Amino acid sequence: MDAITAPDYGLSPEYEHIYSGKVRDLYRTPDGKLLFVASDRISAYDWVLPTLIPDKGRILTALSKWWFDQLQGVVPNHVASGKIPKAVAGRAMVCEPLEMLPVECVVRGYLAGSGLSDYLATGRICGNGLPPGLKDGSLLPKPLFTPATKAALGEHDENVTYDEVIVMIGQEEAQELKRMSLDVYVRALELSASRGLILADTKFEFGFAQSGKNAGRIVLADEVLTPDSSRYWDAATWSPGSPQPSFDKQFVRDWLTSADSGWDRNSDEPPPALPDEVVERTRAKYVEAYERLTGESFT
Repeated sequence: MDAITAPDYGLSPEYEHIYSGKVRDLYRTPDGKLLFVASDRISAYDWVLPTLIPDKGRILTALSKWWFDQLQGVVPNHVASGKIPKAVAGRAMVCEPLEMLPVECVVRGYLAGSGLSDYLATGRICGNGLPPGLKDGSLLPKPLFTPATKAALGEHDENVTYDEVIVMIGQEEAQELKRMSLDVYVRALELSASRGLILADTKFEFGFAQSGKNAGRIVLADEVLTPDSSRYWDAATWSPGSPQPSFDKQFVRDWLTSADSGWDRNSDEPPPALPDEVVERTRAKYVEAYERLTGESFT
């Protein structure tokens, strides 16, 4: 996949563009902090699609900020005080610079996605043995820390064992990542349940703070617990044995793999543009996730 080009947000030249990922564009602020800007881009099957989802970046930013507030006292985070330029108001956060750790910290409470594939093939997920007879959507005996390596843009993250994480970053750091990831997941699981939602799995990123009150500590980074990084299900309709409807880009994936799209995901051809109906239904699902979790209307 080609490198992502950041849209022209109209930021002044004093904001230096550093990097663009599948969804976020990263800038250095005039005072040396970082400006995380969430675009309306959407990705699927390791492709960034040519169609934008209106308001997606604003929803992700608002929900991340809300979750960072709910997690106060559970884990420190990288959000910092600072002026948000008017050009990106509502879709940006000012954050402290971090030395990022090269681990995707995935926590699973239910069987789905790549965890289900690994379980069906080996009876294990990332080295964690599981009892026989579990189904798609089953509740796991306990939440599992199932780390992955961070893949380059356009490539798959690869599941690894906890022992491999120890080799990568050291035992003390690996223990801290596992503890913090499970603590955050359990807190988020409980809060989501109170809203009638199941947090089936999620992934976090962490890094060492370089300055400020958390200097030298591992802190929670990037976005957190949004439909882009988390699998939410409706508790009222949860029924193990088949894929569960989720509050994310499920409509996008379903359309791309349908005959209507005319796209072969195993080819090297980029995906086609999304039809208006898929865009509208996807936006509505993101809005619903935000409103059910926060109890606030998205305007």
